[in-house]
Amino acid sequence: MPSPRPRVTAPLPLRSLPRSPLALCLLAALAPALAQAQQTVPDGSDATDLQGVEVTAQRLDGYAVRNSATATRLNLSPRETPQSISVITREQMDDFGLDDANAVLATATGVNVEKIETDRTYYSARGFDVTNFQMDGLGLPFTNGGQEGDLDTAVYERIEVLRGANGLLSSTGNPSATVNFVRKRPTREFQGTAGLSLGSWNRRRLDLDLSGPLNEAGSLRGRAVAAYQDGDSYLDRYALDKRVFAGALEADLGPGTLLTVGFSQQRNRPTAPMWGALPLYYSDGSATDYDVSTNPSVPWSYWNTTDTRAYAELSQALGGDWTLRAALNYRELEGGGDLFYVYGTPDRATGLGLFSYPSNFNSTEYESLADLYASGGFELGGRRHELMLGLNSARNQSNQLSWYSADIGTPLPPMEQWTGAYPRPSFDAYANGADFLTRRDSLYASARWNLSDRLKLITGANHTRIESSGQSYGTAHRYRADRTTPYLGAVYDLDANLSLYASYARIFNPQTEVDVNHRVLEPVQGRHTELGLKGEWFEQRLNASLALFRVEQDNTAEYAGYDTQTLSSYYRGIDATSTGFELEVTGRVAPGWQLAAGYTQLRIEDADGDDARTYVPRRTLRLSTTYDIAAIEGLSVGAQLRWQDEIHRDQGAQDTAGRPIVTRQPSYALLGLMARYRFNEKFSASLNLDNVTDRKYINSLYWAQGYYGAPRNAMLSLDYRF
Repeated sequence: MPSPRPRVTAPLPLRSLPRSPLALCLLAALAPALAQAQQTVPDGSDATDLQGVEVTAQRLDGYAVRNSATATRLNLSPRETPQSISVITREQMDDFGLDDANAVLATATGVNVEKIETDRTYYSARGFDVTNFQMDGLGLPFTNGGQEGDLDTAVYERIEVLRGANGLLSSTGNPSATVNFVRKRPTREFQGTAGLSLGSWNRRRLDLDLSGPLNEAGSLRGRAVAAYQDGDSYLDRYALDKRVFAGALEADLGPGTLLTVGFSQQRNRPTAPMWGALPLYYSDGSATDYDVSTNPSVPWSYWNTTDTRAYAELSQALGGDWTLRAALNYRELEGGGDLFYVYGTPDRATGLGLFSYPSNFNSTEYESLADLYASGGFELGGRRHELMLGLNSARNQSNQLSWYSADIGTPLPPMEQWTGAYPRPSFDAYANGADFLTRRDSLYASARWNLSDRLKLITGANHTRIESSGQSYGTAHRYRADRTTPYLGAVYDLDANLSLYASYARIFNPQTEVDVNHRVLEPVQGRHTELGLKGEWFEQRLNASLALFRVEQDNTAEYAGYDTQTLSSYYRGIDATSTGFELEVTGRVAPGWQLAAGYTQLRIEDADGDDARTYVPRRTLRLSTTYDIAAIEGLSVGAQLRWQDEIHRDQGAQDTAGRPIVTRQPSYALLGLMARYRFNEKFSASLNLDNVTDRKYINSLYWAQGYYGAPRNAMLSLDYRF
């Protein structure tokens, strides 16, 4: 069973979310700190000589992007990048109503969204866990292995998924994927959007996005984004209220000098969230089959999170094409809740055999990160090459405290009869918690060598020192590691449209999980190799790729059990190898026709050659497409398909006859449909349908418990642009 200790976060002193009409007022309030910038750029001067300031990618209209720096921090096209990279653009998110990170990543090639609870999610790619979300190319690994709480997408322009190892820019190597969220930035021209959405289960959502110059010269610009959403759910008793706000200022401080500062906050207030999920089998080994709406939580349960971020970035042109960039990021993640966990194995005939496990907790997490790097070109051997040099320093402080009640183990009625009727206990029996500090300091570099008109070589390395001190639920959280991870990639142009590529990277990643003896597991180590073919057509509006990959990873933490004395989970390290291939096509196939499609097939084996991590699907297909109907001006239609093959999980238990219990989720497909009508250039209406066939399925077998995905549902949206 999953760890009974919650790993979440708690409320900030700042309790109220700014109302959307005050969005630009907030920007104006911040403006005095940058008042000096207001006259820096004279009227009529060219203020576009800092185009290279974009942290990750330049967007084209549609589902394609022109450039990305997520892999190497060198501004390369997808074809020039010797790794697989997928980008979900703002247009694709808007087309299909992808309002949170889970919805977005469920459409990304090769990514599996492991929804183990309503408000905690894990992710995997190429057979292994995704452990790093970045904002504009900067970020720290998840403290507890997954995303806690809903992560709204209103404040992001696009989301990039770099598959394969990315130790070059993420301090430590991970063979799965790095997810980079690219923030919306202020614009030089005034623009704005407002949206209202109404959907199934009383879901309501408001969106506002305002951007533009804040002075006559245009040297000071601002942007404000706000979103409000609330509503019930297909799950019994569950509801979510979330509020999102982000503000950013951008100032031209002088010729070649650009300063950006920003702030964002997201507050999630769920009611009756899951902590753990449903039992998946009876004591006789047969599978449970509850109603889709079944929720083991109780009405008084909550899991509040408040995620506050602030950042500052400075870019300085140094002459030639060299640029120096500095960034400071700060994050404060707070939360708390009264949670209710159900454990046990029910009897098939009576449904009895389930027990209560309530808990109260508070958690606070502080992250700070500073990054400085320079990039530009240099001449050598009669050719122009590119170089990037940087350093990075990060700190993460985590404090958690869990309180438990004396009524743990109270027998519960059958889940088929469960109404959530359980009194809130006093959480005063005993407590446990965590308090640890992690430091990461890195030096990194990459170079793109122009060996010939057709052949480019990319080399790089990252040297990182990681230290951790403190304790986590009674176990020492102490380790120190010092390691250099290399990176090597090559791209060879076959012709004007096609390129061959190859890349190699080492893997090194310290772990926080402990074994049965409460010792921290040794760091993950291994290697990642990728070989592929990429193409681009129609002035980079259509991209395609074929990738073959092999990942060897040793000592990966895998859940092994739960210690009732220390109230904590323990793990074992396994060696595994993942091999497979991916196909992807993204962009404009024809005028009015946008497509994002990807297919992944892989095999995961342990050191003995047996199947490993069988809860990861071996084959997945992702497809999103829209088409403008020429016969009806203003009408667009589209479809989205998400398919995966069969998965299963050996539950590590036996039925009454002594046979191993295995939970299986057959292959399934989820179909979504959309239609949008543009009444004019400013006003449009959209209808989105999801799970049109009303397929019943278990979200994930990542844990021994699970719950069902959403049935057929709809969303109607009205959008106004000005």
